[in-house]
Amino acid sequence: MTLTADQRPTLVAVLAVFLAQRFIPRGPRGELVSGTLLLTGVSPRPHATGEQYVTIAAVIDGPTVNEHAVYQRMAVDVDAWPMVGQLLSVVYSPNNPDNWKLAPPEAPEPPEPPAG
Repeated sequence: MTLTADQRPTLVAVLAVFLAQRFIPRGPRGELVSGTLLLTGVSPRPHATGEQYVTIAAVIDGPTVNEHAVYQRMAVDVDAWPMVGQLLSVVYSPNNPDNWKLAPPEAPEPPEPPAG
């Protein structure tokens, strides 16, 4: 198959869009709000070790939503497998709560210097 000169830019554009979707991180952008994710369903824990895929069903509660149902597949270490009823902190787009991700862990506070 040979491409004509006017078909080449179209092919390049299609490839660029496809590759951008693979390499640009997904998740909420712009303004984010914090909420809580209550796990209502979790796929069975595999017998394998290390990082494996888990499928979760959950509801998000936050300042702009109340029990908004979500569903997602994510990679999790088997030793930290989620459980039904578990509460997790999330951030999400106030315009589209389906666009969410787990909140980054909070850094521990530095220890106070010894009195002396």
